[in-house]
Amino acid sequence: MSEIRFRPAGERAVLVELGSTIDETLNERVRALDETLLDSPFPGYLEAVPAYCSILVFYEPRDITFEDVREHIARLAKGLEKVKLPPGPLKKIPAVYDGEDLEEVARLSGTTAEEVVHLHAGVEYRVFVVGFTPGFAYMGMTDEKISLPRRSTPRTRVPAGSVAIAMGQTGIYPQATPGGWHLLGRAEHRTLFDLDADPPSFFLPGDRVRFVPVEALPPYEPVRPHSAASTAMESAGSASFEVEDGGLWTTVQDLGRRGYQRYGVPVAGAVDPLALRAANALVGNDEGAAALECTANGPRLHCLRPAIAAVTGADLGAVVERSDLGRWHPPPWSAFRLRPGNVLSFEGRRSGARAYASFRGGVDVPLVLGSRSTYQTAGFGGYEGRALRAGDRLVLGEAKDVTASLGSASPPAPPDDDALRVVWGPQDHDFTAEARASLTSSTYTVGASSDRMGYRLEGPVLEHRDRKEIVSDGMMLGGIQVPPNGLPIVMLADCATTGGYPKIATLVTKDVPRLAQLIPGEPVRFRAVSLDEARAIYLEEDGATTV
Repeated sequence: MSEIRFRPAGERAVLVELGSTIDETLNERVRALDETLLDSPFPGYLEAVPAYCSILVFYEPRDITFEDVREHIARLAKGLEKVKLPPGPLKKIPAVYDGEDLEEVARLSGTTAEEVVHLHAGVEYRVFVVGFTPGFAYMGMTDEKISLPRRSTPRTRVPAGSVAIAMGQTGIYPQATPGGWHLLGRAEHRTLFDLDADPPSFFLPGDRVRFVPVEALPPYEPVRPHSAASTAMESAGSASFEVEDGGLWTTVQDLGRRGYQRYGVPVAGAVDPLALRAANALVGNDEGAAALECTANGPRLHCLRPAIAAVTGADLGAVVERSDLGRWHPPPWSAFRLRPGNVLSFEGRRSGARAYASFRGGVDVPLVLGSRSTYQTAGFGGYEGRALRAGDRLVLGEAKDVTASLGSASPPAPPDDDALRVVWGPQDHDFTAEARASLTSSTYTVGASSDRMGYRLEGPVLEHRDRKEIVSDGMMLGGIQVPPNGLPIVMLADCATTGGYPKIATLVTKDVPRLAQLIPGEPVRFRAVSLDEARAIYLEEDGATTV
């Protein structure tokens, strides 16, 4: 058995590498280690993301150190080379081969479209990884004749249900997303990720898959109502707010959903969990109650029932419009009362990027996979899986303590050093010494295309050593991945659970909210700290957080 490598991925995760190639035997060892770890977890184990030849393991630093995690996993890994897992079930997938790239694939492979269909459907595939988006299965290997690289120019939108190939792999897109694979056809996608199923992903690592060419797809017959279709529908008398304007991008968020990254579901949740916790504390909620994350400019909410509110995070100019008493600016980071007829709105950004509006009782939307957070990419959670818009009506939950007093707090003091702290790795060895030096000595700016999935930075290019892409592995919050163009992208709450670009460093958890409060054009600097320093920062009483 090759040597197992343990690479820090920030102070809350470790990347366990069993190899560096796409290989069925290696992938079987990854699955065996994952199953063994689930059966024999260490204190503080949170969850894991098994990939092709590695497994990303998340843990709670308050309960265990990196060294103890490494020792536990190394002990479990002994003897895995002798483990033989039973073959997974065979799943036959009807597919219509009418894809946009079918003829181009035939041309590039020096064959005909009919032969491409024959080659694609003539192989029994193995599911190596579930990741990228909820329910997306990476399957291999395709026939060598159609083993093509990614498209030179990725599409901005690949239709849901597309059957695609690239790099010897094939897969079906469960949702419409950007993508750079070649489209051969389409299959039924609505069964690939089912929020009401356990597990929610139709495909699991180890499954065997065959595509069956058909002229038309069988009719789709849902077995049960889908949780994503459940909304906060309510009678007119129970709503506490009516949305008059949704603002630029206002979503319902809590502290996110844990335990589903192995199925391609990100944790999501507030990108500034410290501000969310503070807002909930001010109104007497549990720290993880659902609130509104308001981006750049906030919504306009017409109050229908008495409510207690607080706004923390960015200063977006919160104002209460009162017909009898006029406009009033509530004190920042303080709880205040709203009466029926009042309107809570925001005059405009003064500082920061995201404010959190919390209400006593919390925003009451359905739990989806254990969380009320919105995950826009797959369209579930929050309010109908989307940002708020005019006409929506918000219901509040039952208050935990109706006698709780109105709280107030001070915003976090600005740091003495505005540089964001990072831990090297997990793939800093894939970069030149000059690249490492450049990351911590240069000033970057937040790019215009930054969002909740990740912040794209503009500035000096970071040079890779040899490989500019890696065999896809698990992705972590705060990971700084560097695509072939050399410009870093910092992963945020909605990031994909797996990725194929090297990650030069990982932000310490406490500094992720600081990054998330920046807007495009603002500067970003980084400073490297040791893993022990990062853990000490995490354990500081005023900054400890679990996201």
